[in-house]
Amino acid sequence: MERWRINLYTIWIAQIVSLMSFGFGLPFLPFYIQDMGVTDPDQLKLYTGILSAAPAITMGIMSPLWGIAADKWGKKTMLLRAMLAATLILCGLGLVTKVEHIIILRFVQGMFTGTVTASAALVASGTPSHRMSYALGFLSSSTFIGFSAGPAIGGVVAEMFGYRISFFIGAALMLIDFFLVLFIVNENKAPVSSTIEELEEHAETNSGVSIFTSTLIAMLLVLFFMRVSRTVFNPYIPLFIQELLSTTTGTAKTTGIINGIIGLMTAAAGLILSRLGDKYDKLMVMKVLLSAGILLSAPLFFLRSIWSFAVVYSIFFFAIGGIEPIVMSITSESISPEKRGTLFGIQGLVGSIGWAISPMLGSIVSIQYSINSIFLLIPVSLLMALIMVQVVNIKMQ
Repeated sequence: MERWRINLYTIWIAQIVSLMSFGFGLPFLPFYIQDMGVTDPDQLKLYTGILSAAPAITMGIMSPLWGIAADKWGKKTMLLRAMLAATLILCGLGLVTKVEHIIILRFVQGMFTGTVTASAALVASGTPSHRMSYALGFLSSSTFIGFSAGPAIGGVVAEMFGYRISFFIGAALMLIDFFLVLFIVNENKAPVSSTIEELEEHAETNSGVSIFTSTLIAMLLVLFFMRVSRTVFNPYIPLFIQELLSTTTGTAKTTGIINGIIGLMTAAAGLILSRLGDKYDKLMVMKVLLSAGILLSAPLFFLRSIWSFAVVYSIFFFAIGGIEPIVMSITSESISPEKRGTLFGIQGLVGSIGWAISPMLGSIVSIQYSINSIFLLIPVSLLMALIMVQVVNIKMQ
């Protein structure tokens, strides 16, 4: 089997385990801090926003630096660093006694972890350009499989043994993951391309030229709006379910199941829809998927049943799940492999800014109006992404 395929499949498995590790405890932080005495509704919403934004802020600062380090010292090294740091942080989350301790650890998490970006950079650096959409789409499915399996299993574990045990199990899984990557993944030191002509084209195109082209900037804006639309409501799913059920009993298990459904639908999109980017015009595919996302997200504001919400929200995530891999494919194909660590670091920065802003926006909207009012931010964000894609399309005609 080709080395790039061995790396892809190994990292795919590693990412599933990695995101399962995080998913065992992090989705239940609103319940965890209630056990620590935070019961005032407005204070709970505020802390939920802060805990969601904290790692995004520091990750946004560090992502470009880690990207540059990846190009200099190796992308596998950066992935191992992120996994080892995550192991220690998950252990710490299982030991904390105050909300302030969790906030500090979430800031530290953003500084030293980031397995998703590190994995994508490692895969992109060794994948032939004509298989880029497939590889990144396939890899993205691991993120959502892990995010779905983690909360689903973690919710049951939390109900039976408590949230602390969930974090310790996550730390043990992450440590196993570290050794999986250490012993199996072999980073390609030389750029991988389909043909000699492609290598020469990359060298000529990127020689002395800034990576910040107008197309890249537009795609980064699309990535930003996509990250906002994907993450603006997710931190508030536990509180939304708690509000609908009028109790905390069983909410962790229900939250885990719903997160699992959403994750599996998004994983299916990464496997199915992102492949369309290798077969058809990428911008046209993105416009279709964004339009579908807008139409599906619009009714969410009016839904007051847990299971109708779960069905519509998961279908919505399927519709938009193939967009980010196509965005990353477009940007990766425009940059030579030896610069893709820096590129993914920049994309990590932009994605983290969206990730940091969205929960705080959700916090403000939920306090001023209601939790379900957050849903209105989703179609607006997707519309902005659609406009940026159309701008790129007009420019390229």
